[in-house]
Amino acid sequence: MHPQGKDETKVKAYERLLQYVTFWTTSDEESATVPSTARQLVLAQALRDEMTALGISAVRLSDTGYVYGIIPATPGYEDRPALGFIAHMDTAPDFNGEGVRPRLIPQYDGREIVLGDSGRVLSPTVFPHLPGLAGRTLIVTDGTTLLGADDKAGIAEIMTMAECLLRQDIPHGKVCIAFTPDEEIGRGPDDFDVPGFGADFAYTVDGDVEGSIEYQNFNAAAAVFCIRGVNVHPGSAKDVMINAALVAMDINSRLPAADIPARTDGYEGFFHLTDMEGNVESAELKYIIRDHDAAGFDARLALLRRIADDINVSLGDGTVTLTIREQYRNMAEKIQPHMHLIRNAERAARSVGAEPAVHPIRGGTDGARLSFMGLPCPNLGTGGYAFHGPYEHITVEGMDTETAILLELVRLYADRAGDAD
Repeated sequence: MHPQGKDETKVKAYERLLQYVTFWTTSDEESATVPSTARQLVLAQALRDEMTALGISAVRLSDTGYVYGIIPATPGYEDRPALGFIAHMDTAPDFNGEGVRPRLIPQYDGREIVLGDSGRVLSPTVFPHLPGLAGRTLIVTDGTTLLGADDKAGIAEIMTMAECLLRQDIPHGKVCIAFTPDEEIGRGPDDFDVPGFGADFAYTVDGDVEGSIEYQNFNAAAAVFCIRGVNVHPGSAKDVMINAALVAMDINSRLPAADIPARTDGYEGFFHLTDMEGNVESAELKYIIRDHDAAGFDARLALLRRIADDINVSLGDGTVTLTIREQYRNMAEKIQPHMHLIRNAERAARSVGAEPAVHPIRGGTDGARLSFMGLPCPNLGTGGYAFHGPYEHITVEGMDTETAILLELVRLYADRAGDAD
């Protein structure tokens, strides 16, 4: 491990996390405002004030809830690449994010943990990695909320890295910091100020296990089938009734049964039914569609359109209305010309004693869209596990490791200005 100098930080990464998770920042896909929930602005304002107090320069909070700041280059290092670090403030609407009460378990023994009075148990039977965390300090929920380590752990690690740079004698190039709203609903980069951010390259800190490095993500879309039925008395329904609920069942039955999240892994894509409701009169199905391969992704969207067309031909035009909204594309094509980002992330992980793990994201991050907006931006881990639900957990040690990785990346780009090919 490269020496980072005496640790003079006043606040550790995990302590920041414990503060940040008390902010309720769940985003809302149904909202048309920016950010989608005003509560995200409360954390944004707190981060703006904390960044200013630390001595970060050019701190600003945009009208749409984006927080930016800059740590100027050490004199003599102005010609190094400007490196950015980004995390998001919102938590997923998949599970309750209000009233988070984190619990610390020092010297975790690797066994199951009862999560408060919720009736839920964090068990190695379901999460087999847990015994490997034995001896660490584990942070868990009380089972009634998610934790919010996705992505407040990333925020905490970036802020702690920034404090280290400002308080320790670590030569560095320009470092740019940003915290975004609404990542969890696919809108994080919508109003991101890439030119004003000021970075040549960046990393989102929004992954799971410490040492993970991700630059291949899903192509992604959301699809909604709206079904209009014809409701008449069942006694006289022959050749008249169109049962919208049954049409919805027919639609789902036409999709490949094995192409669902529970039966796919790695680079395999899927159709994921996220919501359904309906009766004879009307019904609605909501899906997210994912595939790493661009051609495979396009084929999935084409299948949905074909299903809608076939039903409208057989039952009448307007029976089914399909709306597809593309969300993001695989960033790999934008990262491959800049593979120094991946090589240096691997070096940084090894330098601090972590095993780098380069693997595809079975999801997406702000970095996917930012890469297509001209800011090459792979994703790094945070040290967390089981995001988006009550079993979410993270370790103090994992957060320390990831903070050290961020510092090491800054050092590498200060020392290896020529490695940015």
